[in-house]
Amino acid sequence: MSEHDLSRRTFVALTAAAVTGTAGCVAGSREETAGAGGGSPTATATATEAHSDAGTHEEDGHHEDDGHHEENTHHGEETETGHADESSDHGHGVPEEPSASATVNLVTADGGYHFDPHVVWVEPGGTVTFHNESGSHTATAYAEANDKPGRIPEGGTAFDTGMLTEAGAEHEVTLDTPGVYDYYCAPHEAMGMVATVVVGHPDAHEATGLTDPQSSLPSGAREKIRGLNETVHGMIDDSH
Repeated sequence: MSEHDLSRRTFVALTAAAVTGTAGCVAGSREETAGAGGGSPTATATATEAHSDAGTHEEDGHHEDDGHHEENTHHGEETETGHADESSDHGHGVPEEPSASATVNLVTADGGYHFDPHVVWVEPGGTVTFHNESGSHTATAYAEANDKPGRIPEGGTAFDTGMLTEAGAEHEVTLDTPGVYDYYCAPHEAMGMVATVVVGHPDAHEATGLTDPQSSLPSGAREKIRGLNETVHGMIDDSH
């Protein structure tokens, strides 16, 4: 073999080795790129779709929760309003107009004493029956004739039932003079056992029974009278 042929073969061998090495580098580079990129395009697309579905599901769930929360909130408002309306329907037993007669129960219950109802309204010449339901009580008008400051109309009847001790005992009073009559239970006045009879359609500005309670009265009676005055003012104002 000539020196020229030997050189030619050596050149071809070196060229082939270089080409093979270059191909290996290129292949290795592609594998590294694929590894760094997180997989094939198909895998990437699948992951993207899964993420999109998860986001959509999360968003839908959020809207559903919001709707559920809004519904519960609205229901709560209705419940509160309903309760508010129900309590207002009960009222306080205040008469809306005068009647020919009325009955007041004198009651001892749970350690307390009261007239039931606290306010009655009769026409002039109407009758009020005081019925002793339990305990021992009187129904006594605030009048000088009963040794008390006057809280009845001028010329009005200064009634006093006397002590009613038996359950079922009654005393009837006829009231002819229009006005506001405050009265009390003699043994329980200081505990606030006070009530009112309204006769006819008195003028609230002239009714003695609607003045501020006298300072000589027990504090429990004064407090009760102030509350009764507010109730009676509302009745009279609504009737005009």
